[in-house]
Amino acid sequence: MKKICVIAMLLVIPTLLISCSNDQPLTEIRVAEVTRSIFYAPQYVALELGYFEEEGLEVELQTIAGGDKVMISLLSNNSDIGLVGAETSIYVASQETDDPVINFAQLTQTDGTFLVSREPDDDFSFTDLIDKEFLGQRKGGMPQMVGEFVLRDHGIDPHDDLELIQNIDFANIASSFLSGVGDYVQLFEPTASQFVEDGVGHIVASFGEASGQVPYTVFMAKESFLETHDQAVLKFTKALYRAQQYVNTADPNEIAEIVQPFFTETDQALLASSIERYQAQDAYATTPLLEEAAWEHLKVIMDQADELPADIDYQDLVNTDFAEEVIKD
Repeated sequence: MKKICVIAMLLVIPTLLISCSNDQPLTEIRVAEVTRSIFYAPQYVALELGYFEEEGLEVELQTIAGGDKVMISLLSNNSDIGLVGAETSIYVASQETDDPVINFAQLTQTDGTFLVSREPDDDFSFTDLIDKEFLGQRKGGMPQMVGEFVLRDHGIDPHDDLELIQNIDFANIASSFLSGVGDYVQLFEPTASQFVEDGVGHIVASFGEASGQVPYTVFMAKESFLETHDQAVLKFTKALYRAQQYVNTADPNEIAEIVQPFFTETDQALLASSIERYQAQDAYATTPLLEEAAWEHLKVIMDQADELPADIDYQDLVNTDFAEEVIKD
């Protein structure tokens, strides 16, 4: 049986433990995800179908809300691997740490948010947001930076041409829109589809389709961890790659049934429609390899948002060895 601990607090336990399952020693790895999201379906598939176990790993999954908190967990050795936006590794590296956080396996390759309006609009254009209230995401986070990038790409100044609201915590954005805040809101799935089903919102655009490929969510670890536990990281990446191949080819209903235990309060049909929407826009990375072109695009997005603290080279914060080896094999 897999042991999956989902907690929203930091646990101080040894970096790697050896446990026993079916008389086989399993190496325990602690993973901190930045949120619980169907956007991360390949991770949950790897857990539910036993891909990590088959590689000799026991993955303990923690949900730690906020990219900054995930990084604190990594840097303080309370987690071994973080699943969070690649921009956070740049923020840490700009502090000139002796043990940088390195991106080693990409999970999602586009933005995962959708623009939801209060009223249906079959002829929507991003210019419709001019002079409107746009309930966006947290300043400095990937969703907000991508949102601003898309608006600028359509000739809109996100700070002058509309009323940009970005002072609401991630967990309260959806409820704030329901309470009447904003004319438009930026939401992940399955919340966006839930709004449509409930008749309180209408999906009018995809930020993922509008912004292009970017290392939106990546598995990362401290450089020292990758060096001292390289075989465990390789096995982790191999299991992830297997799950990525599955998610990009399987029927959404089948995937939804597998990951349902991670979303007990969400209807399975709604999960399936969300997965189908992400599949359609190629949101799930097909391999764990983070390409240099995507990294450069990330820096452009950050720079336009005035959030790029340093122009850090791809080679400095991306390790492709693990991804390249599992793809080759």
